[in-house]
Amino acid sequence: MKVSLYAAEFVFPGHPDKLCDAIADALVQAATALEKRALVGVEVACHRHKVFITGRIGCENANTIDVDALVRAVYKSAGYGVTWYPSPEQLEIHVDLCLGPLEDGEDEFRELSDDQAICIGYANDIEATNYLPVEHWLARHFAKRLYRLREENPELGLGPDGKVIVVVKEMEGVWQLERFSCSLQQKNAHDEIALFRAIRLAVEEELQLLALQLPGLSSKMPKDITVNGAGAFEVGGPEGDNGLSGKKLVMDAYGPRVPIGGGAWSGKDFFKADRAGGLHARRIAKQLVRLGLAKEATVVLGWFPGNRSAQILRVTDQNGQQLNLKNRDQLFDTSLLTSGDNFRLNDLCELVKWGHFFTPSSPWEKVAPL
Repeated sequence: MKVSLYAAEFVFPGHPDKLCDAIADALVQAATALEKRALVGVEVACHRHKVFITGRIGCENANTIDVDALVRAVYKSAGYGVTWYPSPEQLEIHVDLCLGPLEDGEDEFRELSDDQAICIGYANDIEATNYLPVEHWLARHFAKRLYRLREENPELGLGPDGKVIVVVKEMEGVWQLERFSCSLQQKNAHDEIALFRAIRLAVEEELQLLALQLPGLSSKMPKDITVNGAGAFEVGGPEGDNGLSGKKLVMDAYGPRVPIGGGAWSGKDFFKADRAGGLHARRIAKQLVRLGLAKEATVVLGWFPGNRSAQILRVTDQNGQQLNLKNRDQLFDTSLLTSGDNFRLNDLCELVKWGHFFTPSSPWEKVAPL
């Protein structure tokens, strides 16, 4: 019997990198609300109470976007405020954006790739995890559960920042949580022992619920559980580390088991080849496993400047063998027109907090009926 160990991690919305991703996508949402074919390519960085935003937003009335308000709203929604530094009111926001309408005729060229990109999509045949690797699915669920402890157990003195890492043992359709570690921001004056108890109970309850959803997942708790293993964790968020949009690409996608492509997704509209391509590739991979053509599918798309659609460079199964699909470029719609017009959500900030592929109702997660 083949036995493999796989690791995955997830971070809280108050992590500095995730703050930057959420700000970047708040700008995408604001621009595309003003004009469907808005061009957005922005980067965000943060450190302490300072936020830096650069790039371009091209759309009608781009100058009316209240960048300051969007930034402060992201910090507030993540949990920063009176108790945790920096509060939204303290922020010093530096903006160097090229704002203005699209150039004459530029909207027509949104259907053409303005850059090169290599994009990778993945899916397995595990419906319970929404066709994602088990360890990645678990890490995300545990992170969401522990993030709620801030509101459920205010006496613990928890902050907005935190992260989770898991190690899962996989044995031919059976999974065991081998190791669990987390770091949760906590005021030094609060009870560390009570925090450990609360985390252990929350993880145990969540694991039991998930074991009911996924046949083959053991509900047995691991012996190795670590909480704030590096010591006291009061100074966190942008005060403890700098943040940058696009740094959590692996977490946004499939976890470290699956290779990723090139550019970041957050801060880019859905006509941008690297974001659109990553979502198109996922959609194709998911369709292939749902059709029963493979237990796992990995799809590699290539974009070249001027392309209207991606080229499907390679499709492989769980054994690394290529799937020979006749006329595969004609089988699947990978056009920027489709992604730009249809890949849109009401709350991009919420999407980026908890990953691109966990919500079956997302447009790129919907595949043709079997």
